[in-house]
Amino acid sequence: MTHQYPALEPEQKKELADIAQRIVAPGKGILAADESVGSMAKRLNQIGVENTEENRRLYRQLLFSADSRIQSCIGGVIFFHETMYQRADDGTPFVDIIKEKDIVVGIKVDKGVVPLAGTDGETTTQGLDGLSERCAQYKKDGADFAKWRCVLKITEHTPSSLAIMENANVLARYASICQQNGIVPIVEPEILPDGEHDLKRCQYVTEKVLAAVYKALSDHHVYLEGTLLKPNMVTPGHACPTKYSPEEIAMATVTALRRTVPPSVPGITFLSGGQSEEEASLNLNAINNCPLAKPWALTFSYGRALQASALNAWRGERDNEEAATEEFVKRAQVRIHTQEEEMNEQINKALHPAPSPTILYHYTAILLVIFHVIYNIQLLYYYILLYCTILHNHTR
Repeated sequence: MTHQYPALEPEQKKELADIAQRIVAPGKGILAADESVGSMAKRLNQIGVENTEENRRLYRQLLFSADSRIQSCIGGVIFFHETMYQRADDGTPFVDIIKEKDIVVGIKVDKGVVPLAGTDGETTTQGLDGLSERCAQYKKDGADFAKWRCVLKITEHTPSSLAIMENANVLARYASICQQNGIVPIVEPEILPDGEHDLKRCQYVTEKVLAAVYKALSDHHVYLEGTLLKPNMVTPGHACPTKYSPEEIAMATVTALRRTVPPSVPGITFLSGGQSEEEASLNLNAINNCPLAKPWALTFSYGRALQASALNAWRGERDNEEAATEEFVKRAQVRIHTQEEEMNEQINKALHPAPSPTILYHYTAILLVIFHVIYNIQLLYYYILLYCTILHNHTR
């Protein structure tokens, strides 16, 4: 017999739901600035900058120092542990800089992927040990949401059932721990874009993975209204010979989400998944314009797709910081404009709805009846006229 034991008090649920709604408020998305030291090394090496703690601090500073325009574009910022405790040149903690802009602070809490024994190179994510204590501390230090990334890959034989179930349960356990500490969990089951698979194969795998994730979240009594999903878009593998349009990608993505993600989830914040800035913008715009019903906020949680232009403009030079910050703001505003256009279109549809097929059917039926009556009246008139003519002739 299944028994229900309340995992959260009503006050806790309200706090979590309010935080999630703030992050994905209309037109807003997430800046993923949670690159690890190793990931930052790759980014900085590309522009010839040494990967030191100071250079990482300077780079994050130029992102976080963006002016008030960023408040309408960014609802949340994901920090890496190191960044969480760094300060700007004037001594102001980065956390305070973000909060002053009314942007929600988030933190990456997983400890990276490790091999999953007995599989074909598949992985799971570690970091559950001590997670509750870390979440409690991060909450005290200003974080209101968290991110945990699991990774799956598509090959002829993967992802395996073991990898899907293991990663789904890890995500669910992480989400439950976060919520117990007043932190909104971003659930990120990333399906890598590496390989030759086509769009149909990616959609199929995405549906299987998300279905398993939401089954696990239910089993662990996770409060969905206090969560966010960070999935991959449904795209073909990088080596796939077939090229697909943004509209085809959007249709496959929204279809997969509609089949698996409950409408109680407040928002879906897509990862860029190795897409260029332009590709990520075009595909997200197409997803928001997809004609299928979409009960969630659909927005972005981008790292590279928001930062690449800023990084190239900066190149480690103090004199370039303002120009780099401007590039970052421009990329963020591109995304808010596409989302505003979609919102305006939805408002126009609500204010000026097109006649439904049922209404059109009734109108057509009424017109046919009217025409039929008019026709019959005319026919009756002709019969009466004919009768009168015959009667007149007969009387003569």
